Amino acid sequence: MSQERLGNAIGLTFQQVQKYERGANRIGASRLFDLSRVLDVPVSFFFDDLNPGITASVDDGVPGASESTTSPAHEPDPMMRRETLELVRAYYRVPDAQTRRRLFELVKAIANAHAVAQAEAPERMP
Repeated sequence: MSQERLGNAIGLTFQQVQKYERGANRIGASRLFDLSRVLDVPVSFFFDDLNPGITASVDDGVPGASESTTSPAHEPDPMMRRETLELVRAYYRVPDAQTRRRLFELVKAIANAHAVAQAEAPERMP
């Protein structure tokens, strides 16, 4: 999607979109929400690559902020990650249906092999 189309969709000029993209201007919460709707991604998409140390230092100054963060035992939903979205988009850009199906089967086989190896790992330990 071009900057001009994105700008039109959220009521901005492409120059303003460029400033947001370069980081010259800050993006407010409502504008971030608008962008997520137009791009059809969750708002969390924009924070996927954020360094966990940054969020920890921000949470330190906000009472109750750490109470709402996910615990190490509970991973965030992988369907909400940028990597998942990019993978799905790339998958559907593969033009040949048979190639897509083979790719799908390959990924499933790799995941299953990894799961089996993990399950057998405790048995190998003395």
